[in-house]
Amino acid sequence: MLKIVPYTRDLVLVGGGHAHALVLKAWGMDPLPGARLTVINPEPMAPYTGMLPGHVAGHYRRDDLEIDLVRLCRHAGARLILTRAIGIDRAQRNVMLQGRAPVAYDLASFDVGITAKLDLPGFAEHGIRAKPLDVYAARWRSFLAAAAQGQVAPDVAVIGGGVAGCELAMAMAFALQAAGVRPRVTVIELGPQISGVTRQARQRMLSAMDDLGIVVKTSARVVEVRADQLLLEGDDPVAASFCVGAAGGFAHTWIAKTDLPQRDGFIEIGADLGVLGDKALFAVGDCAVMPHALRPKAGVFAVRAAPILHYNLRAALSGNTRKTWRPQKNYLKLISLGGQSAIAEKFGFTLKGPLIWRWKDWIDRAFINRLNDLPKMVVPKVTGELATGVAEILAAKPLCGGCGAKVGRGVLSSALTKIALPFDEVVTGAGDDAAVLRQSNGTFQVISTDHLRSLIDDPALMTRIAAVHALGDVWAMGAQPQVGLASIVVPQMSADLQARTLTEITQVATEVLSAAGAQLVGGHTTMGAELTIGFTVTGRKDTMPLTVSGAQPGDVLILTRPIGSGVILAADMEGHAHGRFVAAVLAIMGQAQDREAAVLAPVAHAMTDVTGFGLAGHVKAICEASGLDAELWQAAIPIYAGAQALSDAGVASTLMLVNRTDAPIEGGADALLYDPQTAGGLLAAVPAKQSVAVIDALCAAGCMGHVIGQLTKGNGHVGLR
Repeated sequence: MLKIVPYTRDLVLVGGGHAHALVLKAWGMDPLPGARLTVINPEPMAPYTGMLPGHVAGHYRRDDLEIDLVRLCRHAGARLILTRAIGIDRAQRNVMLQGRAPVAYDLASFDVGITAKLDLPGFAEHGIRAKPLDVYAARWRSFLAAAAQGQVAPDVAVIGGGVAGCELAMAMAFALQAAGVRPRVTVIELGPQISGVTRQARQRMLSAMDDLGIVVKTSARVVEVRADQLLLEGDDPVAASFCVGAAGGFAHTWIAKTDLPQRDGFIEIGADLGVLGDKALFAVGDCAVMPHALRPKAGVFAVRAAPILHYNLRAALSGNTRKTWRPQKNYLKLISLGGQSAIAEKFGFTLKGPLIWRWKDWIDRAFINRLNDLPKMVVPKVTGELATGVAEILAAKPLCGGCGAKVGRGVLSSALTKIALPFDEVVTGAGDDAAVLRQSNGTFQVISTDHLRSLIDDPALMTRIAAVHALGDVWAMGAQPQVGLASIVVPQMSADLQARTLTEITQVATEVLSAAGAQLVGGHTTMGAELTIGFTVTGRKDTMPLTVSGAQPGDVLILTRPIGSGVILAADMEGHAHGRFVAAVLAIMGQAQDREAAVLAPVAHAMTDVTGFGLAGHVKAICEASGLDAELWQAAIPIYAGAQALSDAGVASTLMLVNRTDAPIEGGADALLYDPQTAGGLLAAVPAKQSVAVIDALCAAGCMGHVIGQLTKGNGHVGLR
């Protein structure tokens, strides 16, 4: 019998820097049994800074230089928490997070990089830091497009004349030229010369910038940033419609506020990459400093340190001896020159030209491919003598979390016909979103239960999604949530990790239910093979709750969320969904729908939430219960970004084929119509004459609403136009 190894230690990686990304790749190839891995990073993608100038110049697409942390974490069996670290409590061994409860650690490592800090009057309003990449790149693309159309003057200023600032200046000048605009770019350096390179490399960089028409001002101090110019101390103003701050690298301010040993805000570490004086902490990359071996801030050191960090993390978790890292004194610098030309510098020697750029391009792409080229999920083969039918089931698509591992509508409906008729006080029972009970005072109570096997490895986010999913049945009936009971299965783990996990779950469950006006009143826990979270919820309503049976001819169908979450989550479990798409879907799935319900319930004739049976199945349920036909409008149905391409490529959640068989739509060839949803949108039948007002009210409440079809007299038929 296969024995499951229990979790006993929590390893937390704070930041998605290059070293941590390489650790994740190695960890996935050989995980340490018993260690639970968590990654904390504000974004699902981590940019590879070596390719940023090439992206700005137009040589690389955004995807070319991004490390997909979602896929890497799936590969490594790690949970990814998309938020910022804002502190650390070393006494309690907690990492403090922005907008979320702390995460406990037994061992933690920091790789959060540095930031460009400019405390200049007007910079916050009129300037943009070179980091973070997403913000800078988006602003640059908008400026470039506006300059190319003559809507804004092509005046660019870069504050900071180090290698990074000069590379960005050349990249922006080249991009403007390529767009047919004559650039006016100025580099402003406080020091007497371009820093960080030898004299020979400096001369070659100055020559390249001169060829691009870039003006370099040294020994210049900026005193104020305005919308269209920079004011300099004792010098003429510099025109600047676009101002970039690239003046050196500064430590994150939150680190300076901690009790970590530090120098100028950078975490002090020893030769084993461990934080000085704390055996439970490590730090690597630009956020760290080695007092005994000071080195400049350069990504090459993080890359070279990664194997030692990986080894020492495992050693610290298992009680073994750590290794020592000795950073090299000389390293290769490859500097982009705007176009497809570059400089190579090492040991005081330099080479320049297109061949150097091709060499740099090969190195950069190899690094990205190393982190994004991950093995696909392989289902273990079962051999030997098998019972009849086993081989056929195993040959089908593996069970995934994209549909919450639910059974099909047909199978469920057949089973529900065996349920006894309800008691007098039970108004509706099996077959609707929730059971409706008539109370002695003439009001109504609804009760429903739902649970999900783990879609992701984050108990807190999984709890949020499961709670929203369960509350969807109450909201769909227009009822006010009352109480919730949790049903939790946690993987086998030590008592300490059980306590940490259950604390995270109950905190989030309490938060979600409280925000909905309900209360968590208890539940049941047990240990099993994987994380499973469910809720039994009740709600109340003074008048008869909405069901699927009240729709009227002429009603339009309004949907509040896109479809396609099932296919995206199925692809994520197989390891080939784009991290940005996965993160976007999970963020929406975790949002409550009380505002949507408050707008729709007073005017809807019927309402349900779109979940495991897919859009087609839930439209079919309204049609059959109401004795109507439906026409869906394909072009009006909202779809999650990335879902259509995955579906067209043949990716599907486990339940999709069953849904297609159970609720076929005439003309509905698109598999996404049958894609099972978790925490999907509300689907309401609303009088057509009120639909515009309803959509406007949803928008005013900060919600989405899409009219996707119309109901007519009929007998349960659903078609597509």
